[in-house]
Amino acid sequence: MNPFYLGSFFVVLSAAGFGVMSIFASYAYQGGASVTNVLFWRFLLAALLFFLLLGWKREAPRLNRRQLLALFGLGSVLYTLQSLCFFTAVKYISPSLAALILYTFPIFVAILACVIDKEALSRQTVGAILLSVCGLALVLGTTFGEVHPLGVLLGFGAALFYSVYIILGNRVVKHLPPLATSAFVSLFAAGSFLCISLVGEGIRYDLGGQAWLAISGIVLCSTVLAIGCFFRGLQLIGSTRASVLSTIEPVVTCICSALLFAERLTGMQMLGGLIVLAGAALIVASRGKGEEPAVSQAGEL
Repeated sequence: MNPFYLGSFFVVLSAAGFGVMSIFASYAYQGGASVTNVLFWRFLLAALLFFLLLGWKREAPRLNRRQLLALFGLGSVLYTLQSLCFFTAVKYISPSLAALILYTFPIFVAILACVIDKEALSRQTVGAILLSVCGLALVLGTTFGEVHPLGVLLGFGAALFYSVYIILGNRVVKHLPPLATSAFVSLFAAGSFLCISLVGEGIRYDLGGQAWLAISGIVLCSTVLAIGCFFRGLQLIGSTRASVLSTIEPVVTCICSALLFAERLTGMQMLGGLIVLAGAALIVASRGKGEEPAVSQAGEL
């Protein structure tokens, strides 16, 4: 098969896996699981699978103290905060709205790259940012069931933390194998959620079958498979094309929400959502001219 089509297939499959993550989370909550318990089991089981894959492929990573500290910061702090914000947002707002808000992260990446890396904002990038903001105004400016302000705020928090994770992650893990990076980031994130859970309600093992099935879906489909497919696609088509194709993720979320939860977007909201995604794609494409855009080695854990 043509490498471009094969790579595109893997990236789309990855985006679909990430797109159903908030759907699985909703089912886990319905099954009695809390946010911190879902995230603890997600990262612990994902880390276990990643390390098993490393052993199977005989890719024993040799990390120095600086690299371990960097991975600790990415997993225990930044990705923990991003995941906590996003998964908590799903408790207050619909999965579709949470996914659309999360996909404003290219705006934050472009702005942070300008501030931190002194990367110039082109007119195309500025126009794409304004386009995304207008699209988001259409989505949030109309009734989306009962839109909870805290859920919206948490959604933007997730987008901001993920943007910082991408910017810093590109610097500290650029020369590390993606599989090893994913394994250690997952392990450190699991450690953080273990501490959070122990301080709060504790680790629950007595979850219902629905909750465990949903958590298994998050681990297998939305973490290990999604990350593996993304990196394979990245090898075949490059980071710019892969990042643009990844913008179908919230589209998958919206379709699944409509089918499973009878959630319906108005015509204006659908238009706004498409504008947000078009803006995100344009931002990534414009930043890909001349150099590869900031795409974290750890993928979207």
